[in-house]
Amino acid sequence: MTSYSRRDVLRILQISSHQLQGWERAELIPQQQDYSFQDLGQLRTLRALREEDVPAASIRHSILAMKAVAGMANPLLEACVVRTGTRIAFRHRGAMVDPIRRQLLFDFDRAGESMRTPVVSDAAPLRNPGQGVHERFLAAVQAEEAGDKQRAIALYEAILETDPAYAAACINLGTLHFHLRQYPRAEELYRRATEVDPHYVLAYFDLGNVLDELERLDESIEAYRKAIAFSPRYADAHYNLALAYERKGQPRPALRHWQAYIKIDNRGPWADHARGQIAKLLSRESLAIAWRTDRFVPPAKTTAALRPV
Repeated sequence: MTSYSRRDVLRILQISSHQLQGWERAELIPQQQDYSFQDLGQLRTLRALREEDVPAASIRHSILAMKAVAGMANPLLEACVVRTGTRIAFRHRGAMVDPIRRQLLFDFDRAGESMRTPVVSDAAPLRNPGQGVHERFLAAVQAEEAGDKQRAIALYEAILETDPAYAAACINLGTLHFHLRQYPRAEELYRRATEVDPHYVLAYFDLGNVLDELERLDESIEAYRKAIAFSPRYADAHYNLALAYERKGQPRPALRHWQAYIKIDNRGPWADHARGQIAKLLSRESLAIAWRTDRFVPPAKTTAALRPV
């Protein structure tokens, strides 16, 4: 098998050593001295995403979510990466999915290829689940997208009987119970996912949502804060956390998270609402900015300057 040294990689991809080290620090790629042809393909994808100003943290977050949701070992190689705003989606098996929100997206690039090409949000026909847990998980996802929620619930329950530590099944089953307003069961499943995988960002975010519905605001805030601690550029977590702080009557932390949200996602109705909340909070006397300057202004000399004796 052909291998490439770090120097070869820098020359072929025309990237700097600093850039490669940055990807390694962000845990987008493992640190190594020799690279395979597949590694080069992964690095080319990362280079293209960074050239389009997709943040490294957003790439890492999406990769982790895709691994959890789809069971992939390396989504950058096993699926086609598509940029969607400040995050990325993956095109896989004829569908385009946002793994963070667990939503199928309309694939504009493929919509015009043929008049017979279906809209991606239309679920594919169900197939019989295989013997393996992964096959049953895919069958459950297909049942969920087809609107057969009871079948999806039964499949996810069967998966968890076989493998109680399947965190992605906990999340998807919890979300089904959440939409059925069965909040205690949803909380139980989300908490199990955080116990199985303590760094599962999506589990903390979903847990925050269900705790908010249960009117346990302090616990909800703590869950959102954990999601942000593991993924500082998780825009939706900043948004929900800002709302929670406002409900708690704590405008200063709310303002901080509104501002964080629009730095990450500054377009669309949610960004407009965030800007409106920022303006409203800053208009209050206790939070108003009295004066701002773009240069250093020395303090007034109202007292004698200290001099060494």
